[in-house]
Amino acid sequence: MDTEVLNKCRGWLTELFQARIHGRGGQGVVTAAEILSIAAFIEGKYAQAFPTFGSERMGAPVTAYCRIDNHPIRLREPVVTPDALIIQDATLLHRVPVFQGLADSGYVLINSAQSIPDLGIGELVKPLPPEHCCTLPATALGLEHIGRPIPNSALLGGFAAMTQLLKFESVAAAIASKFPGSLGEKNVAAASAAYRLGMERTMTHAKAS
Repeated sequence: MDTEVLNKCRGWLTELFQARIHGRGGQGVVTAAEILSIAAFIEGKYAQAFPTFGSERMGAPVTAYCRIDNHPIRLREPVVTPDALIIQDATLLHRVPVFQGLADSGYVLINSAQSIPDLGIGELVKPLPPEHCCTLPATALGLEHIGRPIPNSALLGGFAAMTQLLKFESVAAAIASKFPGSLGEKNVAAASAAYRLGMERTMTHAKAS
């Protein structure tokens, strides 16, 4: 792999990395944050994960947070200035202020088979480096590999590819620990497919920019 391009994909990560995950009840939003924190623990980092519910009913907007650092984390409030956004349901893009607080060097990963322009958010993500913004058909990958339209594991694979913050092997191990047995294997397969697709798209954007 081209080291220069890989370094460009990494971006300049701050020591404390904060991710905010937006989705709807039933999409595994909280589980995704928990898996990210487990992956960080596997790599010897400190991490925390917790949710904020607008409502606990199925289909209602849900937000979860994950912080990762090389030192103990004392913050406990919701993430208002995220380094990364994972948007598990694209219908929230124009209904919830999901981009609020995102830095110009941040990352955006969206569950969608559509492109960024087709989603109508080109101006919103214009300040971001092209390789920091990606869409992935995570629901379709969930259906293909898990047999259910659950996008969280696939998006975590895409997150590992896009940010290079955590090794894919750590994410896979975290998924397997959360979903033991054959269910874990299926979720890892979805994450692996998304990781490969995410790497292809991220590298393409990095080379073009």
